[in-house]
Amino acid sequence: MQASIDAVRVAGTPEGPVPVVVLTVEGEDDVVPIFIGFSEATSIARGLEAEDIGRPLTHDLLLDVMEELGSRIDRVVVTEIEQRESGQGGTYIADLHLETPRGETVVDARPSDSLALAARTEAGIEITEDVFADSRDDREKFADLEDIRNVSGEM
Repeated sequence: MQASIDAVRVAGTPEGPVPVVVLTVEGEDDVVPIFIGFSEATSIARGLEAEDIGRPLTHDLLLDVMEELGSRIDRVVVTEIEQRESGQGGTYIADLHLETPRGETVVDARPSDSLALAARTEAGIEITEDVFADSRDDREKFADLEDIRNVSGEM
């Protein structure tokens, strides 16, 4: 299923504020929220804005190295959710599909890192039907959450 980054927001939880990247899926009303860390959320937001801050941050550096080695990101695929023993929540798993001088290769990567790279390159984002079915949520739950750029103070 084709997806795109709709927003990077901050949700209030009993444990405190938690960043969430909200993915929209083509042809669907529901969204897929992926809760991530603050630094990854800030990096995704910077990538979406194509903000040049001078010196490269980690995701910029990785992208520069890949490009210098003749590789490019083709797409990101969020492939599964590893459920916790408690049955609540889980860890999202993603694959980074690269085109390299030796052909296509797939690299296991955290979704947050993959999405930060996709935001910088406009690479395609895909999500499996199983992940969508297991994680879909009402778009309205996330519409009024604060944008990460208004919370972090670092951008």
